[in-house]
Amino acid sequence: MTGTHHDSTAAEAGNLSARGPGPRAWLELVRAESRMVVRDTAGLLIPLGLPLLILVMNGMGAAGEAMPELSGLTPLDVYVLPLVLTIVMSTIGVINMPSFLAYYRKSGILRRLSVTPAHPVMVLVAQLVISVAQTALGITLCLLAGMLWFDLSLPRDVLGALGVLALTAAAMYAVGMLIAALSPTPNSSVAIGLVTFFALGATGGLFGGTSTLPEPVAQVGEVLPFGAAVQAMGGAWAGAGPESAHLLSLVVTVLVCGVLSARLFRWQ
Repeated sequence: MTGTHHDSTAAEAGNLSARGPGPRAWLELVRAESRMVVRDTAGLLIPLGLPLLILVMNGMGAAGEAMPELSGLTPLDVYVLPLVLTIVMSTIGVINMPSFLAYYRKSGILRRLSVTPAHPVMVLVAQLVISVAQTALGITLCLLAGMLWFDLSLPRDVLGALGVLALTAAAMYAVGMLIAALSPTPNSSVAIGLVTFFALGATGGLFGGTSTLPEPVAQVGEVLPFGAAVQAMGGAWAGAGPESAHLLSLVVTVLVCGVLSARLFRWQ
């Protein structure tokens, strides 16, 4: 009798230990991450407000301009809108997300989660979900503002534009994960993220068209993820489709940064 009871108890314990966090636990973690993002006022407003400000400033200065070679489109469609959408994705992926993950590691949250059924990977997934939602909100705001205020057009190659948006977001998140893996503290994560963002942006058209840059710098910027994203999205908006070289740059960024971050990321 005792042996039977012992076996039954062991089986029940095994069943309990085999159970992982259910949907409710995942939902609660996503809610907690969303509250953290909302409380970070600067991290919430900059990815949404800065692109809108750039869009409005360029829209007021270039309103009514046309591109004869692309009937019905304006420089705002082909150059400015791809730029501001890339800014949304890069500020969230390269600056915001790594700082949260570095804070969780520094404060011991990831280490404590590692001894519970809620594996630290859950935090990464929840943060990714919130980042994607924030990115979608920023892109939607820019598109709506552009269409309402400046009569901006939707991309002529819709599927191509959607593909480039998804690939750009993945590339920026991969860069952000690598920054999180290398940053020992939250402050260093923000510093590295800002330097990376401005370095990629400066060579990719953030401070003006790449035609004003020295040719070697412009060529390098075009194969880095920021410049490649702007160029690929501009091609999709114009209907010519993204160039394979720009898509390859984004894919390589995802693969290289993703593999390196997975190998280097520390939970504590």
